Amino acid sequence: MLDTATLRVAFGVVGFCVVVLFYGVTYRTTRSPYSGWWCVSLALFLVSAMLFLCNGTPVQVVANPLGNTLAVLGAGCVWAAARSLRAASLPRWQLAVAPAVVLVASLLDDPAHDVWAGGPYFLAGMATMLGLSAYELAQTLRPPGPGGGTARQVRFTLWSLTLTSGLVALFYLLRAVVFVAVGPDHVVFRTGFGSQATTLLTMVLLVVVTFSMSELSHEQQTLELRERASHDDLTGLLNRAEFLRRAEDAFATGRRGAGAGALMVADLDGFKALNDGYGHAAGDHALHRFAAACREAVGDDGLVGRLGGDEFALLLPDGDLAEEVAARISRHLLDGPDDQPTPTVSFGVAPVDAAVGVKDTIVRADVALYQAKAAGRDRVMRYDGAG
Repeated sequence: MLDTATLRVAFGVVGFCVVVLFYGVTYRTTRSPYSGWWCVSLALFLVSAMLFLCNGTPVQVVANPLGNTLAVLGAGCVWAAARSLRAASLPRWQLAVAPAVVLVASLLDDPAHDVWAGGPYFLAGMATMLGLSAYELAQTLRPPGPGGGTARQVRFTLWSLTLTSGLVALFYLLRAVVFVAVGPDHVVFRTGFGSQATTLLTMVLLVVVTFSMSELSHEQQTLELRERASHDDLTGLLNRAEFLRRAEDAFATGRRGAGAGALMVADLDGFKALNDGYGHAAGDHALHRFAAACREAVGDDGLVGRLGGDEFALLLPDGDLAEEVAARISRHLLDGPDDQPTPTVSFGVAPVDAAVGVKDTIVRADVALYQAKAAGRDRVMRYDGAG
């Protein structure tokens, strides 16, 4: 069997080629966070492997603790890559905790004479980071869409990566248990959980990652483009087309008896005067604040979209709460900075009626909105069937 040093050199050569290809082809093409995190992770693993080659030399006292730390940090980047597939960021402090603990434990041990200085902490850190990665990947799994060949391929890729990450995490957990139970010099540890077996298993993970990189990076890029295409650039709310599409789905659900909702149309009072008097920056700021107020007031149960200009639409699952939601939005705007001009808002409300459809319901809400404007603005009016 190949010795550990030879395996680490082989891993280093292969890993270096993979990092160059990942960065030069996949990351620079897609700019996906997933491929970016994996480039950083593999680079850290490579440096860690090279530092471990210094074991038995005078620089072992520094190289060994750094090798442990960078390996755990690399595993943390694998976790961050997995979270990026769900568009979830990873706070930097969470990424730094485990490597910091491993570094301190390794330095406080005897790194000058013991190649396993801080060993239990290192192995536990690797198991934790890779286990969290497997968990995040499992959360990403979703059933393929109808006729979705691409979705099935992505799902297979995710399953492969999830199982491999879970297997490597379990291996490191067992390494930690055996290490604590019998020590690194025991035949059980050296044969089944030593550096040779670990390097081989890591190379298997590298193969799976190489297989998954292009597929998942392009999937992530596609989802990001789809997100941009469905949201308004200025406010981050749904754009008109996406709001109408989702509202149609919600109306169809209502047709199946899922409750009586309401559709609100909102318009910022005197918005043109605000733009003319204070400049477009003030107008954009008002739109931002209004969008934030709508998101906070409606929450995850409803829909909020920008129909165009200073006109917005809100779909509420409970139509009886329309006035309360409007009041919360207005209060949010009034609680803004005193040095910023604050427009009032007029609202028109129409009940959800699947037989009428989304577009005609918006027309009804518009009628109520015009009535609110005519009555003095800064108020809520419900569609009463007149006009």
